[in-house]
Amino acid sequence: MSERLSAGLLCIAVLGAVGCSQPPPRPSAPPAPATPPAQIAPWGLDLAARDSSVKPGDDFYGYADGHWLDTHQIPPDRTRWGSFDELGERSHDQVRSIVEALPDGAPAGSNGQKVGDYYRSYLDTEAIERLGLTPAQAALDAIGDARTHKQLARLMGRADLALEAPLRVGINLDQKDPDRYAVTITQSGLGLPDRDYYLKGDTVYANLRTQYLAHITRLLALAGDHDAAREAHAVLEIETRIAKLHWPAAKRRERDLTWNPRTLAELDQLAPRFSWNLLLSSEGVDAQAQFVVRELNAVQDLAQLFLKIPVDDWRAYFRYHYLADHAEVLPKAFDEERFDFYERTLRGQQAQKDRWKRAVDALDEDVGEAVGELYVQRYFPPASRQQVLALVENLRASYAAHIEQLPWMTPETRQVALEKLAAFHPKIGYPERWRDYSGLSIVRGDAFGNLTRARVFEWQRQVRRLKEPTDRGEWGMTPQTINAYYNPTFNEVVFPAAILQPPFFDPGADPAVNYGGIGAVIGHEMGHGFDDQGAKSDARGVLHVWWQQADTEAFRKRVDRLAAQYDEFVVLPGLNVNGRLTLGENIGDLGGLSVAYDAYHRSLNGAAPPVLDGLTGDQRFFLSYAQIWRSLYREQQLRSQVLSNPHSPPKFRVNGVVRNVDAWYAAFAVQPRDKLYLPADARVRIW
Repeated sequence: MSERLSAGLLCIAVLGAVGCSQPPPRPSAPPAPATPPAQIAPWGLDLAARDSSVKPGDDFYGYADGHWLDTHQIPPDRTRWGSFDELGERSHDQVRSIVEALPDGAPAGSNGQKVGDYYRSYLDTEAIERLGLTPAQAALDAIGDARTHKQLARLMGRADLALEAPLRVGINLDQKDPDRYAVTITQSGLGLPDRDYYLKGDTVYANLRTQYLAHITRLLALAGDHDAAREAHAVLEIETRIAKLHWPAAKRRERDLTWNPRTLAELDQLAPRFSWNLLLSSEGVDAQAQFVVRELNAVQDLAQLFLKIPVDDWRAYFRYHYLADHAEVLPKAFDEERFDFYERTLRGQQAQKDRWKRAVDALDEDVGEAVGELYVQRYFPPASRQQVLALVENLRASYAAHIEQLPWMTPETRQVALEKLAAFHPKIGYPERWRDYSGLSIVRGDAFGNLTRARVFEWQRQVRRLKEPTDRGEWGMTPQTINAYYNPTFNEVVFPAAILQPPFFDPGADPAVNYGGIGAVIGHEMGHGFDDQGAKSDARGVLHVWWQQADTEAFRKRVDRLAAQYDEFVVLPGLNVNGRLTLGENIGDLGGLSVAYDAYHRSLNGAAPPVLDGLTGDQRFFLSYAQIWRSLYREQQLRSQVLSNPHSPPKFRVNGVVRNVDAWYAAFAVQPRDKLYLPADARVRIW
């Protein structure tokens, strides 16, 4: 999820200015630029955020962030608020300033024209209101005209409809062959965040189902359906039956379980009466030799369920989801109805985001790299990219030292692990080659059509790639995104430009702050290559077993203990962290922080770090880590995250990690009587 600052940074800056072997500059030469001051005074850490009344050993998250948590509020148009969200606001403002400065008469077909006209059309709510349901009518008629399951299967594959359905066809990297793309078939079809929302009997979920039913009824009534209440019951019944067949989120993480190649003939054997050929030909992918089925028995059961449910009920289901998925570019009544349930009721958001913010989000989704190219020109100087690349190499060296010293790993597995680490490819800031949008038509005043054409354009781009080698230069996030990721099939770590800002990264900050911030986040992403799922791929990204059996058993014992620790964390009454669902991210956090700590000390080259404002270097390092995760959550959003998201809530991304790191105990004099204290033999050490 992020990047960090490196030990060799100063040397690189000096080399870039004058060169280490060059003679001294003449007196008339301009002086080398001074390091800018930290953006968060005085040296990069928010000292006022702390709550000194909290003992670090009882609640380190509260100690590091307590005053900030007590004095901040979640904005009405947000479901959470923290470091990532603050940067997200900044990114929105930056993109808005770029887009609104684009000339109104940019050359037709240029990226400037596409970005500007998409944005202006999205903001033109008068035109959207005037058109009413007319732009959606052809799709609604197509759904209404379907009389057989075969016709419905064909509709499910139409890119211009992009229908929510119990089965979803996608195009992804082939986990067994990183040089090719594969067509995947996966479970889908739910309107609520996770299967548990349909199956749990607790009052909170029962109430949400009642509110969901009322919402479906209102949305279908807005579209003129005279029997909206009956149709809404049919939709909820369909989704409940789908939910019963879905794999739980924790099981879906298991990469070896979700690689099940099947030919078209084998798909016909899997669910004999389902019209696989119609679905896949409508998607334009039927010529493939094989398809990868992810949740094998769930996909089989969902295909059979599809045939059992009457066509009339499916028409109501598709009609509702089509309207809900396009509500943002339909008249205000549809947009507000969708917001009222999905944001206000389900996630606790009190007010709709300003339309311009939503326009920026839509731009990012549909023409994101066209915007990103403009973004990096203005906000991401080349020097930042080089500094972060240097940071990555320092983290790589620290990971290597950890792997070489692991007491539980056999020499055979250690050698492959080091080869994988050496093969890690970092992508920093922005892609080397920007996406070509020349085939996408954006029309001024046609927000609905722009959304539809963008979806069709993207799907057709993906289908064309089935005949081509994989594009190792492609990015899965835009440069203006506040996030980062590890891609196991390319064995790469990717850090967009927008996250390389304070509090994560600041060239003027104290090194301990940068290593505790972006360093831990970079280490986290690199660690995904060695978590319980990333470790299933080798240096080339090929999914296969490369561990010795003894290593597998030793690794499993450690991660089982970590999962058990997180299972004990109570988030809300009756709701605990799911240690299995969050295991990969928790491994990434623990490994990332541990390796970043060693990289920080490596960067000191034997020198003792100064004490700043009474804080040692180690204390600043751990405080920086805790402060990047500070966040406030609305209860509804927190519940959704715990049930469906592989990341632990922020409090436990801090407290759950530091209690397993020996250096934290020494830095804050944590004692056995403290609440977070773990005996040395109970602390989990993996990487």
